Amino acid sequence: MSIDAEQILNLMAMYILPFGRLSGFLMALSVIGSRNFPARFRLLLALSITVVVVPTIPVSEPVALFGLEGSLLIIEQTLIGVALGFVSRLLLETFVVGAQIIAMQSGLGFASLVDPANGNSVPALGQFFLMLTTLLFISFDGHLIMIRLVVESFTSFPIGSSQDISVMFFQLISWTKWMFAAALLMALVSIASLLIVNLSFGVMTRAAPQINVFAVGFPLTMVTGLILVWLTLSYFLPHFEQQLFRANSLICEMIHVEC
Repeated sequence: MSIDAEQILNLMAMYILPFGRLSGFLMALSVIGSRNFPARFRLLLALSITVVVVPTIPVSEPVALFGLEGSLLIIEQTLIGVALGFVSRLLLETFVVGAQIIAMQSGLGFASLVDPANGNSVPALGQFFLMLTTLLFISFDGHLIMIRLVVESFTSFPIGSSQDISVMFFQLISWTKWMFAAALLMALVSIASLLIVNLSFGVMTRAAPQINVFAVGFPLTMVTGLILVWLTLSYFLPHFEQQLFRANSLICEMIHVEC
């Protein structure tokens, strides 16, 4: 039994190309792709999924792995995986944006924390919403659902297919409008309530100029904001379920799979 170099390169291509898509996906996926998740565990997870998935996916045409075509194909598969994983980031950032809108309107934006996942300083309310959405994302098996969809993409969006990946990125960019729309919808009740509070202070200031609006209005606005956050938490779960459904539908549309 003899094995030549071409067979070895074809065998390597069978595993390296799917590994590029899966590693790019896990690199951009929420929770697993964060800084808190060790990189070596992420690499081991990508290798494990690749070994399990490769025997079940359609066999692609042989390609020169170390040539220009092979390098471009690896980059293409990595970008496809990053685009699919980035959908989960947009899903969680929707509620972070909504929390930041509420925090800035109520004066809670002064309380900021360093986000360990991104390394940026964010309002404490945004960090609270991020932890809450992360727990819901894991409890709903959102990461497992997205991994299953990526595995199915090897059948509907095979490696080396003639489909244009620019359409996939255009769909991803177009979907960001739902992120801002959902964030604004989540914060709309708080914005309207705080606007009424500020208008009330404006009327009080005109009626009684002796009142120090900064000494009275600022703490009252913060307390009102905290009460509104507590009252609107009951609507948090329906918002998350709807946004998670939209995210899964987007991935299905990107990889041409019926959900």
